[in-house]
Amino acid sequence: MGTSLKPQAEPRRLPEPQAGERQAAVDLCPHRPPSAHMLDSTAPLETMQRSRGEAHVVLGPRGLIDLAQAGSAKAMLPRMTAGLPEIVFLNTSGGLASGDRLGFGVELRPDARALATTQTAERAYRATGAPATAEVDLTVGAGAWLDWLPQETILYDGARLHRETTVDLAEDAGCLLLEMLVLGRLAMGERPARLDLRDRRVVRRGGRVIHHDALALDHDALARLPGAAMTGGAPALATLALIAPHAPDLLPAARAVLDEPGVEAAASAPPGRLVIRLLAADGWPLRRQINRLLRVLRPHPLPRIWQV
Repeated sequence: MGTSLKPQAEPRRLPEPQAGERQAAVDLCPHRPPSAHMLDSTAPLETMQRSRGEAHVVLGPRGLIDLAQAGSAKAMLPRMTAGLPEIVFLNTSGGLASGDRLGFGVELRPDARALATTQTAERAYRATGAPATAEVDLTVGAGAWLDWLPQETILYDGARLHRETTVDLAEDAGCLLLEMLVLGRLAMGERPARLDLRDRRVVRRGGRVIHHDALALDHDALARLPGAAMTGGAPALATLALIAPHAPDLLPAARAVLDEPGVEAAASAPPGRLVIRLLAADGWPLRRQINRLLRVLRPHPLPRIWQV
């Protein structure tokens, strides 16, 4: 049976950023065009324009309940003819630069089921000041299920990104979480020499932490990446975590498909979880392996936006 998401409430806007957050503090000479002024100056800009964005979606078993968005963050809910209802988040600023702030949120009411993803890969650009910050808040009510399957994050050389994903599950709720990272613009031969990445995922069930996964990469850690205890030099990495009572039962099926050429992978099954870690020399074989895993771990089609 097809799924049609019909809003039960008009989308509302969150408060817009203050004027001072939007203004680029560049005192342009009135007698020359902006481009000429900026090219003549060799001094770094003391204050750059910052991007702010927040989008939050509330779904019930019958469809959309609330949608709030502000700034550069948007949420789309395409009409579905098969599979789970989909939420597609996007960042209209085109990426995360120094000092940017981005927030996505999903709340599933009891017995709701949905898939949330992003429109495209997120890019973290070289930072000249404060890190970009990103927060993802996911709440899954009683009997509900959420697949959080964002596309990859590409970290440019010199990027600074601090990101936290928090998931609050009801006692009988479940979720599937994906995180993909690509270190550098691999098609251009870029390998980051400097990074400041702090990426953390925390899952709570009934208020109790049941899964905590953190990754930190800086200059010293990058120097050690070729080591066997790190990534073996692989610049593309991902983690899939299935959080549900039946998750350990899927360990044999998951291991059976961990044979994609160019990808190294390992799977483990602590109580109530299935955790799969993957390394690759490129993002394409990594995604092919993830696609194969998703077909094993979930009975629904892959996100439509992934095929665009």
